[in-house]
Amino acid sequence: MQKRQILLTNDDGIRSPGLWAAAEALSALGYVTVAAPREQSSGTGRSLPISSDGIIEKEILTINGQEWPVYAVGGTPAQAVLHGILEIMPAKPDLVVSGINYGENVATGITVSGTVGAAMEAASHFIPALAVSLETGKENHLSYSQDVDFSAAAHFTAQVAARLLEHGLPPGADLLKLDVPSDATTATPLVWTRLSRQRYFHPTKPERSDWSQRGYVGYEVRFDISGEPHDTDAYIMLGKRQVSLTPLSLDFTARVPPEALAKFLS
Repeated sequence: MQKRQILLTNDDGIRSPGLWAAAEALSALGYVTVAAPREQSSGTGRSLPISSDGIIEKEILTINGQEWPVYAVGGTPAQAVLHGILEIMPAKPDLVVSGINYGENVATGITVSGTVGAAMEAASHFIPALAVSLETGKENHLSYSQDVDFSAAAHFTAQVAARLLEHGLPPGADLLKLDVPSDATTATPLVWTRLSRQRYFHPTKPERSDWSQRGYVGYEVRFDISGEPHDTDAYIMLGKRQVSLTPLSLDFTARVPPEALAKFLS
């Protein structure tokens, strides 16, 4: 049987340890092509900015004693997926995996995530896609910290990827989102979830004395778990300390009852 083709990307950049933990885990399932942003690209969502240069640099990296040909792309994670599909790989991949991200991607902010955005871009090409994130402290979100243990997240990445390669996506889903608690082990339960309706990352005001100065809108994690439904991605990860697997759809259409729509226009 022909070896399955997997395209792997992320939003933390080509040298992220999370990317390489995923590459090693996925290599048992098929041939892994790594195409990821040249630079840190967190928070870029599914954006395809015309300002990206699109330059592709092929490199050979040695990871755990194994040489990997990798492709550093001058662009966002979604653009790395596009270059992977259109230029780098000889044929459409059987699966696209995005991650493993430093930091969880839960609740309504997922459209900001470059990790999820890359998987959404793959899904728009009718390719099964998986976005993987590991809960970390905020101090690690933009880091390449070697203190973060990706082993459990890599285990679940391979487990879900194997199911996708064997069975495809569940009916009605265009992609899957996997969020792993920081203290998870390979024995931690894996639970189907839905998106929380709460905001998880809250924007913070730029610290500056004058608008002519550079200003960065930061963020902080604030989440009220007390009244949260027990089947959401955020509750399962925060409240139950279990692994969350969320089916997502590119169809953003609100399921409004026809009679409510008729009343709105009457």
